[in-house]
Amino acid sequence: MEPKMNVFLNLVRNHQGNAPLGSWIMSASPLVAEAMGHAGFEWAVVDMEHTPLDMMEVIHILQAVAGTKMLPVVRVPWNDKVTIKRVLDAGATTVLVPFVQNADEARQAVSAMLYPPLGQRGMAAMSRASRFGTTPNYLQNANQFMCVIVQLETPEAIAQLEAIAAVPGIDALFIGPGDLSASMGHVGNAAHPDVIQLIQDAVNRAHAAGKWVGTVGGTPSMVRQYREMGFDFVAIASDLAFLVRSAQAAVQELSGPASQNAPVATAAIEQNKEVY
Repeated sequence: MEPKMNVFLNLVRNHQGNAPLGSWIMSASPLVAEAMGHAGFEWAVVDMEHTPLDMMEVIHILQAVAGTKMLPVVRVPWNDKVTIKRVLDAGATTVLVPFVQNADEARQAVSAMLYPPLGQRGMAAMSRASRFGTTPNYLQNANQFMCVIVQLETPEAIAQLEAIAAVPGIDALFIGPGDLSASMGHVGNAAHPDVIQLIQDAVNRAHAAGKWVGTVGGTPSMVRQYREMGFDFVAIASDLAFLVRSAQAAVQELSGPASQNAPVATAAIEQNKEVY
């Protein structure tokens, strides 16, 4: 397989100092996504899994962030070749595939991302990805610009890490702390010592396998901890989380001391749990 020339991989590969900082786009708003890009984030997940985003809205967000330095990583709703094909035709070049459990599912994700003979991505001469047919030799060269990131979200997936990492075409791994902690019996508490221990083990094994690995933290303290653990790219919270937290802080400051019935989200933040 030819060397990858993907912009997100170049960001991770060439970053000096701290792991590149990203966030999550959950508002389904191109305007908010553009604002997040101007806020200084280096990358962001455009999330189709847990938001109402449809294909046209994905395109609008990709168009909006193109004028910022923030690189988009599109998370598809599932490891589905039809959805992946449409996201790629819409212009995405870096895709995050959720809930990959084993090497076979990793191969399925890679196959959906790449044109033949390396994969099964359907060919379309006229798409936004090829700048509507104006990019010379797009069909021949597209594979080398794609980045496949697979998300490991259960202890069973972590156990298969080496096999998943060994699949040709897998560029990076992503540890999902929310689902991982829930699957370990610690719902809403990604900072539980057992969860942290397994995550650290996954980071060490990913690096031993020669793969970059990323994650997301709900608070600055969690992101600092993840960086210290060796993650190569880290996201913090989401556009909606920043909005809600700031709104709550303003309401509480202007409404007197917080009552014992403070919102659950605020309590979780104070306990350093994941809210994103």
